[in-house]
Amino acid sequence: MTTTPETEAHGPVDFVLLEFPMAGLTGRASEELIRLVEEGVIRLFDLLVVMKNEEGAVEVLELTDPGGPAEAFSYFDGAHSGILGDEEIAEAADAILPGSLAALIVYENIWAAPFVAAVRESGGELVASTRIPAPDVMAALEALDAESPVA
Repeated sequence: MTTTPETEAHGPVDFVLLEFPMAGLTGRASEELIRLVEEGVIRLFDLLVVMKNEEGAVEVLELTDPGGPAEAFSYFDGAHSGILGDEEIAEAADAILPGSLAALIVYENIWAAPFVAAVRESGGELVASTRIPAPDVMAALEALDAESPVA
């Protein structure tokens, strides 16, 4: 049996690409991201904000530009581990619609680190992992609710 101190165990690391229409940016997503970081739920490795104009030109935005479309994420200025590079920016640019803004985020689910340490201490290893898309989960839960008898 191998012991893994919690300080050496890491939670799963995820990459997300979030697309926002340029019209109607509220900053609410950045507020929630700040809360997750400050409460120790996640550790942010990288955050890049990319804008694609109506003509399809792509620009990586400065997070500290006052009044700029990415200013709501200014708290995360300097969050750069090197995981995100030109290839990821190009893929994100291809994936988003013209006239939109995208946040590329790499984060660790540090809430899971104690569980990972416990699994390793018991000799366990991760053999498979997948993310179930939220719409699939919601559809399954709605179907389950529809099957449940009304009390």
